[in-house]
Amino acid sequence: MTTFCFRGTVFLAAWMFFAGCGSDVPATESTPATNPALSVTTIQPAGRDIPLTLAANGSIAAWQEAIIGAEVGDLRLAEVRAQVGDAVRKGQVLALLDAETVQADLAQAKAILAETKASLEEARLNADRTRHATSSLALSAQQVAQYLTGEKTAQAKVESAQAQVDAQLLRLKHTQVVASDDGVISARNATLGAVASAGQELFRLIRQSRLEWRAEVTAAEIAKLRPGLEVTVEVPNVGRTPGKVRQLAPTLDPQSRNGLVYVDLPDAVRQGLRAGMFARGEFALGASPALIVPQTAVSLREGFSYVFKLGERQGDLAKVALVKVQLGRRSGDDLEVLAGISAGDQLVAGGVSFLADGDLVRVVPK
Repeated sequence: MTTFCFRGTVFLAAWMFFAGCGSDVPATESTPATNPALSVTTIQPAGRDIPLTLAANGSIAAWQEAIIGAEVGDLRLAEVRAQVGDAVRKGQVLALLDAETVQADLAQAKAILAETKASLEEARLNADRTRHATSSLALSAQQVAQYLTGEKTAQAKVESAQAQVDAQLLRLKHTQVVASDDGVISARNATLGAVASAGQELFRLIRQSRLEWRAEVTAAEIAKLRPGLEVTVEVPNVGRTPGKVRQLAPTLDPQSRNGLVYVDLPDAVRQGLRAGMFARGEFALGASPALIVPQTAVSLREGFSYVFKLGERQGDLAKVALVKVQLGRRSGDDLEVLAGISAGDQLVAGGVSFLADGDLVRVVPK
């Protein structure tokens, strides 16, 4: 019993000694280190001129369409030589009308002409005899006038018959339906075996294969445009082609209050564009100074645009602030900033989708 008490006393004394010694050692507070959220590079907004453009929508259309029809009627279509999409030359035969009826009428007109020419010869002989007999007073004045008038009448009949022959020759010529200009056949109504009437449309031709873009713009926008402006026209998933403003519509649509701008597209066919396609275009209005930042520095959040602006730096560390900006035009991969930052601000150049307002970042050289 005495031994147990003695051992307990020694243990308690030893514990109190070490506890007292430990109280003389000051306690150290451990501060957790703050790690930067991201290593970033920085940029400053740059000032430079960027193109000033005006965007519009419209349709591709034929520059001019020529209607090619039958110039003679009641004739059967004997042959059709052109189809939709064919490239044709001026004067090329597109269709043939049956010419048998016209050839028969021509033969009849030639026979009548020959008959009238014979009558004219007889009338001339009679008139010549009358002129020689006038001095002998063998014929009365009435007879003389009758023979001379007969000569003139016969001459008039010859001219009338000749006109009939010319008319039949013209009808025969028009049995060949020919292209009125170089171009591409855009529509065909000619049907083999059908009897065409005079003036009936048989083909439709895009003259010189030229296409144009008809852009629809507002009254305020059309005031900024003028003939000769350069235009870039694009059809999604098809191609893009340069153009030039040819003409502005003299009037606006009374319902929509919009006007048409006619843009020549000389390379449209080679780029695969076709009449009837919907296209978007941009008019080049020149250039103007702007404050720009790369697209990678802009973060889109909840429908608004933001950049991250660096605060005061401590070595290579700095906190970033989320700043709302107003964007303007686009020039390639650069965006115009209209409001929110100034030219001297330091901005995070990329990776902005991984940052939040107030994050600590490490700035690294480019």
